[in-house]
Amino acid sequence: MHRFTVLVVVLTALTVLQGIQAKTFTECGLANLLKSKYGFSQTKTNNFVCLAKAESSLSTTATHKNSNGSTDYGLFQINNNYWCSTPGFKSAGNDCNIPCSDLLTDDITKAVKCANLIYSRQGYSAWYGWTAKCKSGVKDLSSC
Repeated sequence: MHRFTVLVVVLTALTVLQGIQAKTFTECGLANLLKSKYGFSQTKTNNFVCLAKAESSLSTTATHKNSNGSTDYGLFQINNNYWCSTPGFKSAGNDCNIPCSDLLTDDITKAVKCANLIYSRQGYSAWYGWTAKCKSGVKDLSSC
């Protein structure tokens, strides 16, 4: 019985510590950060918040394994087949020149930089979530 109690305490502590490292934004929290720190226009802010909500539920630690074996990482669900690198995965490129693990932190600077590169090359339609949930209209977050 004592070992079981210790196991429960350890697992609980690990869960709490993992939760500290994860950040889930509110729509307004992310909108304000994108405008103030990264200089996004209101229109770009509205679209990036919508795509982050559609792709990662606004979580910095979100990952998604795709049917082709690639994985999407972080707030903007950036794919390791083209944009970032992961050990053991043979990718077509690492155009953002970063390890994918850098996209899973609370400091979203690298994620924003990479997402901006993707946007500059492919527009919002690079993200399936944006196409499915934001293309027909995004929430105006100017009141945030």
